[in-house]
Amino acid sequence: MNTPISGIVVTGYSAVSAAGIGIAAIQELLCSGRDALAPIPGDLIGRDGLRWGKVNGFKASDFMPPMKARKMDRCSQFAVAVAGLALKEAGIDLKELPPERVGIALGSGFCGVSNSAEFLTGYFTGGVEGLIPMIFPNTVPNSPASNASIEHGFKGPNVTLIQRFCSAESAFMMACRFIEEGRADIMLTGGADELIPLIVKGLDTMGQMKPASAPFGEGCGMVVLESAAHAARRGASVKASVEAITTIGMLASGHEGEALDLLAGSPDSGCHVSLSGTAADMPGLLERVSPGSAIDIGRTVGRSLAMGGTAMAALLASLQHGQAGLHLAASPEGPYYAIRFRGGAPV
Repeated sequence: MNTPISGIVVTGYSAVSAAGIGIAAIQELLCSGRDALAPIPGDLIGRDGLRWGKVNGFKASDFMPPMKARKMDRCSQFAVAVAGLALKEAGIDLKELPPERVGIALGSGFCGVSNSAEFLTGYFTGGVEGLIPMIFPNTVPNSPASNASIEHGFKGPNVTLIQRFCSAESAFMMACRFIEEGRADIMLTGGADELIPLIVKGLDTMGQMKPASAPFGEGCGMVVLESAAHAARRGASVKASVEAITTIGMLASGHEGEALDLLAGSPDSGCHVSLSGTAADMPGLLERVSPGSAIDIGRTVGRSLAMGGTAMAALLASLQHGQAGLHLAASPEGPYYAIRFRGGAPV
């Protein structure tokens, strides 16, 4: 399905990743060819040689009162911080806007797992008396979007989507739809995920921890989508416009090339391409893009089921005015996404 998009622009973006706070930290690594990955302790999964992208040095108290931070799970802390940074980048003062016209749509893979494990462990080891009521709201994947809405005062659409490695892209498409339908003027969208030993052990058990594949990571990345008319009224600086979203569902094994033809086609000369999920593993993909134009943050800060928000933010930060940008995302058996951008305001 190919869906042309008009009248939607990007006015801000930000991220928290293994590289640090903000997109500039990721850009620096991409330019240098270095990464922010660290060895996974050998005693965690019984062998050495694997790495992960852990977010170290992040202090939730830098972005919210400590007492509020204590009540949130790690992914919610990421989401609250990144939402604030992205809004600041977009020059948005929420006090000047109707809160019901601002919403959020996030993708998630493992949000809530750590608190779910803690909550259920309390029950299995101590019965009802072992339950911790304070962490129960954080046992669900939609807690990051909800906590970001509460903390920043969004009262518009609020949704969370989980769709394998394309979770953030699914959220992006829904965010565009909310703006197109007139249900919001501004939508924050992207993805958030955490990575804890319990998840790593589970991924290893399922055979997902492979040295040849991009390591897993954690963090949050968001972009601020806004109707072009609304952005113009407030005199916003437009980073890029959204041109089209192409989606493909499940494909039989061995037919991934068909998805590549439909999604990537022949990218414009000078087009920057960001890769998310398992897109970098699609046969023939890198041969279609200009040398040096592919942005693969999975091998820089780690991949996750919702890494698309961070990948899109890194892509948008690289675009010059008028330059084409193509974001490609894939899960092993589908879905597949291609989101096309153009640097600067639409002509």
